[in-house]
Amino acid sequence: MTAGGRALPPTSPFAGDDGRADPRLAAALARHAGAAGPAGPAAGLAEVVAALAAARVLVPVLAVLEEAGEVEHDGHAHAVDKEASAGVVALRTADGRTAMPVFSSVAAMTAWRADARPVPTAGPRAALSAAGEGWEVLVVDPAGPATAVVPRPAVWALAQGLPWAPAVLDGEVDAEVAGAVRRALADVPGVVAAGTSPGTRAEVAVTAVLVPGLDRARLDAVLARVNAALAADEVVAARVDSLELRVRPATQA
Repeated sequence: MTAGGRALPPTSPFAGDDGRADPRLAAALARHAGAAGPAGPAAGLAEVVAALAAARVLVPVLAVLEEAGEVEHDGHAHAVDKEASAGVVALRTADGRTAMPVFSSVAAMTAWRADARPVPTAGPRAALSAAGEGWEVLVVDPAGPATAVVPRPAVWALAQGLPWAPAVLDGEVDAEVAGAVRRALADVPGVVAAGTSPGTRAEVAVTAVLVPGLDRARLDAVLARVNAALAADEVVAARVDSLELRVRPATQA
């Protein structure tokens, strides 16, 4: 495969790559795109992530043209020519997070940007690069024909060479995640009980049942402790992409 008109060096592990998609990844993307029902997308995404762990992907590099101008040095103005450099681009997801685009094939990248130069890399290495940049999400084939958005916990799992499973599957919160939430909130003053369910605005909804009669200041203090306890839990941090918090007084439990 060539990159930007230059043949990859013979020592490259991708020197014999013809630019086509890894068959397992292509099949997983197609199944994910066609998944239906509450369990389908999550199950399909887990298959995509598993395929990425062993697949070659293409990271797009775009030329960045710096504008001409003048700089002052020693009291004199000097003309600065336009200068081209290259860099990996980032996308912005609908919820405002930063994403690295990766592609299963040269054709999928060309459909997105014909001027992008494909740089082949292993799926886990692409995830590690995204994590290193502080980019939370991978978007596979953003221009189609089948697109998958890989969430933060899956990106981190890929980067570390670990398996990943969604926190919500078959319309139920995973038992490990549900147990971690209950344990995290068990000793929080003001919390009587805690439960989990699939979220509507986020991946997982946490319902905290609170002691009755809290005024605004005490309620705010309890909620701050709840948020801190959830953020500090390793299982919640590793498994859950996003949380929404629901509260109700114990008298309504």
